[in-house]
Amino acid sequence: MTRVSDIYNYIDRFAPYSLQEDYDNSGKNVIFSDREVKKVLIALDITNEIVDEAETVGAELIVTHHPVIFRSLKALDGDSIAVKLCMKGISALSAHTNFDSAVMNDILCEELGMNPAEPLAVENNIPVGKVCELDKELTSGELAALVKGKLGNTVVRYNDTGKMISRVAVCGGSGGSFLKNALRKNADAYITGDVKHDVFIDAHNAGLCVLDAGHFHTENIFCEFMKRKLSEGFSDTQFLVSEENRDILSYEI
Repeated sequence: MTRVSDIYNYIDRFAPYSLQEDYDNSGKNVIFSDREVKKVLIALDITNEIVDEAETVGAELIVTHHPVIFRSLKALDGDSIAVKLCMKGISALSAHTNFDSAVMNDILCEELGMNPAEPLAVENNIPVGKVCELDKELTSGELAALVKGKLGNTVVRYNDTGKMISRVAVCGGSGGSFLKNALRKNADAYITGDVKHDVFIDAHNAGLCVLDAGHFHTENIFCEFMKRKLSEGFSDTQFLVSEENRDILSYEI
């Protein structure tokens, strides 16, 4: 019989929870430890729609990248996702910064067809991001088109430096704070998400092309990877990527 703790321990083998950042709350967020887990939904985040879907399909557990409880709860509100899960008896387990450090950027590079050569940065002896050497040089526009095609973006924001690109830094999620690391690594371009205006300005002035491929699209690769990995470890449990797992933003093109 599979329980939440079994799935937690299995994830810990390939994305050790000891790697999570101090500010993070990866792991067991909402737990009904004595219940058998026969069906699991996988998503990047838990939305109201995903809670409803889990109840409809009979999932006992939702595995996500982003924790459903990230900061301390000061009150239990019926509109809170964590409280809704408790009321429906559905557990929630996450693998956030531990997954980022151990797996995320390797599979992001693989998805983009790039071979990682070295870490973008090392913090507290933990690697962050990757730096890749391209097989052939690309323009900023060609790299943006490649990213959009591989990750399924609606839009990719970027500053065109007018230079050819052969060395690319990559960091899934919100990686604007690692701009200086990309510069130190002599990258020609930096692919990440949630890029602020001032980061684009600093990159422009330094001659670095930054591509904002969005937080969702640079990390949504978590879902299929986790489905495949967990399916290998638990043949008696069904793992499904949530049909409601989607970019909730709309774009006027």
